[in-house]
Amino acid sequence: MAKNGPTGGGRQGQVANRSQFQAPNGNWTKRDTETGRIMDQKTSSPNPFKGVRKEK
Repeated sequence: MAKNGPTGGGRQGQVANRSQFQAPNGNWTKRDTETGRIMDQKTSSPNPFKGVRKEK
Protein backbone atom coordinates (compact mmCIF):
# COMPACT_ATOMS: atom_id res chain seq x y z
CA MET A 1 0.00 0.00 0.00
CA ALA A 2 1.24 3.53 -0.80
CA LYS A 3 2.24 5.86 1.99
CA ASN A 4 2.28 9.63 2.24
CA GLY A 5 5.66 11.34 2.03
CA PRO A 6 7.19 13.47 4.78
CA THR A 7 5.29 16.61 5.77
CA GLY A 8 6.56 20.04 4.85
CA GLY A 9 8.29 18.96 1.64
CA GLY A 10 7.61 22.28 -0.11
CA ARG A 11 9.97 24.89 -1.50
CA GLN A 12 13.15 25.57 0.46
CA GLY A 13 14.47 29.12 -0.01
CA GLN A 14 13.88 31.42 -2.94
CA VAL A 15 12.68 30.45 -6.40
CA ALA A 16 15.60 30.23 -8.87
CA ASN A 17 15.88 32.55 -11.90
CA ARG A 18 13.00 34.78 -10.87
CA SER A 19 12.71 38.34 -9.59
CA GLN A 20 9.84 40.72 -8.97
CA PHE A 21 9.22 44.44 -9.06
CA GLN A 22 6.31 46.74 -8.44
CA ALA A 23 4.89 48.11 -11.70
CA PRO A 24 3.79 51.74 -12.00
CA ASN A 25 0.15 50.65 -11.63
CA GLY A 26 0.99 49.17 -8.18
CA ASN A 27 0.80 45.48 -9.15
CA TRP A 28 3.69 43.12 -8.41
CA THR A 29 5.20 41.69 -11.60
CA LYS A 30 7.35 38.55 -11.86
CA ARG A 31 10.27 38.45 -14.32
CA ASP A 32 12.56 35.69 -15.64
CA THR A 33 16.11 36.83 -14.81
CA GLU A 34 17.73 34.89 -17.65
CA THR A 35 15.64 36.30 -20.51
CA GLY A 36 14.20 39.43 -18.86
CA ARG A 37 10.75 38.36 -19.99
CA ILE A 38 7.75 39.27 -17.82
CA MET A 39 6.01 36.11 -16.64
CA ASP A 40 3.10 37.05 -14.40
CA GLN A 41 1.40 39.97 -12.72
CA LYS A 42 -0.32 39.74 -9.36
CA THR A 43 -3.64 41.59 -9.38
CA SER A 44 -5.56 39.73 -6.69
CA SER A 45 -3.72 41.15 -3.69
CA PRO A 46 -1.43 44.12 -2.98
CA ASN A 47 1.23 41.84 -1.44
CA PRO A 48 4.32 40.64 -3.36
CA PHE A 49 4.83 37.06 -4.58
CA LYS A 50 6.11 34.62 -1.95
CA GLY A 51 9.61 33.21 -2.33
CA VAL A 52 10.65 35.49 -5.21
CA ARG A 53 13.44 38.04 -4.70
CA LYS A 54 12.77 41.71 -5.25
CA GLU A 55 14.60 43.89 -7.77
CA LYS A 56 16.07 47.17 -6.65
